[in-house]
Amino acid sequence: MNTQRDQSWPVPDGVFGETVTEVEHYTDRLFRFRLTRPASFRFRSGEFVMIGLPGEKPVWRAYSIASPSWDETIEFYSIKVAGGPLTEHLQKIGVGDQVWFRKKPTGTLVLDALLPGKRLWMISTGTGFAPFASLIRDPEAYEKFDQLIVTHTCREVAELAYSKTTTQQTLEDPLVGEFADGRLTLVNTTTQEQSPLMGRITTLMESGALYDHLGLPALDPEVDRVMICGSMDMLKDVKTLVEAAGFSEGSNASPGQFVVERAFVG
Repeated sequence: MNTQRDQSWPVPDGVFGETVTEVEHYTDRLFRFRLTRPASFRFRSGEFVMIGLPGEKPVWRAYSIASPSWDETIEFYSIKVAGGPLTEHLQKIGVGDQVWFRKKPTGTLVLDALLPGKRLWMISTGTGFAPFASLIRDPEAYEKFDQLIVTHTCREVAELAYSKTTTQQTLEDPLVGEFADGRLTLVNTTTQEQSPLMGRITTLMESGALYDHLGLPALDPEVDRVMICGSMDMLKDVKTLVEAAGFSEGSNASPGQFVVERAFVG
């Protein structure tokens, strides 16, 4: 048996060992999976945990929790990296296998890290959509903001499947749908394959095309709040854009007008 998936390893202290209940592969680079949720596990929507697989010396990587804080199971959205110390093995998991994660969640993409505002913009690329999959399904986000706008940029159309499906399921959800209806907007863009809206999100922001597409004014620190999660280049570029527009960065200790997540998977 592959020792990475050997269920006989004792679960270390400070770690939950949970069972895989669902796996769905979207492309040869992207998949999602669900785990059972320990009764004692608490987190805030938008936080991440360190994930590993059973073994003598597990490799740990940060993964945003993609399910909302009220969900009875825990969902994750992952890339597949050929030769990646963790994802090379994680992509092979099946229903019934065990995945470990550390008991302490953390992260900056939480509602508490932002000052009150009117619109919440969530800017993502690739698997950076994961924390926003959690937040758009949390009723508290709709209590704090009148409008939620999520942008998800990938190279190809197929890589947008998770954000499209999750947003649609949110609008149809019996708990959250009534809050999200008319207030949640998903903007999908591609950088390589032809699609209705193409271009890097930073280019679309700088040119104004993003705001024209939505019929909204450009970002305003008086009313808009921004969360950013994705590739290093995108994080840096969007951070530069919002700071130039007068936004101040927030944290759990000191709420601000935008926040950035710097945890990555590999």
